[in-house]
Amino acid sequence: MKLGLIVKEPYASMIVKGLKIWEIRKRRTNVRGEIYIISKGFVVGKVELVDVLGPFTVEELSKHEEKHRVEYEVLKRYAGDSKLYAWVLEKAEEFEKPLKVKVPKGAQIWVRLNL
Repeated sequence: MKLGLIVKEPYASMIVKGLKIWEIRKRRTNVRGEIYIISKGFVVGKVELVDVLGPFTVEELSKHEEKHRVEYEVLKRYAGDSKLYAWVLEKAEEFEKPLKVKVPKGAQIWVRLNL
């Protein structure tokens, strides 16, 4: 079973183009290996999830904006009172033709995919 990570735009496109190598989340994950990036009901590419760093404060993460591409104010709003984690991504691949997938109602982070 393959896993898809739900990511909002413009970040999903940045990830699959290799421009965003840290995905910022409020939780760590034990998932490692190849994952698919899902945006607006389409698998737009894939990456390798190789590590999770943190926890970080917003201030600490703001020093690494070139890796995660998220502006300070957006990070601050997202974090609230939480610490944040950087999911480290490598080997980005953008699909020439995105694949339509069914995202189950209520899914917010992971989707099991039959590709």
